[in-house]
Amino acid sequence: MYQSPIVIERALTENGEIQLQKRGSDYEIIFNGTFLMATYNGDSEKLLVRWAIETADSPKTVLIAGLGVGFSLAEAQNHKMIEKITVVEIEQKIIEWNRTYLSASSEGALTQQNVDVVNTDFIQWMKKPQKKYDVICLDIDNGPDWVVLDDNNELYSHRGIYNLLKLMNKRGAVSFWSAAESHLFEEVLRKYFNGVYVKEVNHKSGEPDYIYLAHNPKITA
Repeated sequence: MYQSPIVIERALTENGEIQLQKRGSDYEIIFNGTFLMATYNGDSEKLLVRWAIETADSPKTVLIAGLGVGFSLAEAQNHKMIEKITVVEIEQKIIEWNRTYLSASSEGALTQQNVDVVNTDFIQWMKKPQKKYDVICLDIDNGPDWVVLDDNNELYSHRGIYNLLKLMNKRGAVSFWSAAESHLFEEVLRKYFNGVYVKEVNHKSGEPDYIYLAHNPKITA
C-alpha cells in the first residue's frame, strides 16, 4: 500500500535543497528533487564496503565518500580489523541527521572514537595531499552516469581515478556504488587497475544496483 511521505526537515544549502522525509517506519533523503537514499534496501551499500575490505590486503584504514544514511559506515565498523574510518560528506545536514533520526542505520557508529567525519566536498578534498588508505568506498552519486552535482563527473574520469590512486595504498581496493551499469566507466577503471569486477545487487522490487571494485593498480600515482 502506498504511503505518502511526511517531511521531517527541509533545508537550503549552497548546493541546493535537501530534504529528510519519513515514509512509514523508513527515512528517505531527497536532494534537489532527486531521490538519493533511504533506510530500506541497504544491501548494496553494505556490499560496497564489505567487498572492498575482503579484497584489500590486511586492511586497517577505510575512507568512505558519502555518509548516506549510515549503512556503509556501520558495515566498516563491523570489521574488527579496521582501526580507523574517515568519512567525507559534503552536506552538514546529512551528518546532523545521522546523529539523530538516522543513528539506527549506522548503529551509532558516528559516536565511535575511531571514526572521523570531514564536512567538505570530496572532489576538492581528494586533490589535496592526504594520507593513504587501504580501502576507499565511494557513494556520492547515483553512479558515474547519474551524478548529483555536475562537478562530481570528475570523480569517474581519468583525472579522478588518478587522484584516487594517490589516496590508495598499493595493496588496497577501491569500490564505487552505482544505480545503473556503466560499461564506459568500467573501461576507464581497466586502464588503471589489473583487477576490475562488477557485481549486480538485486532487490525484491525495483531496478538492481551495481558495485564496481578495483584493485592491483597498473601505475603508481
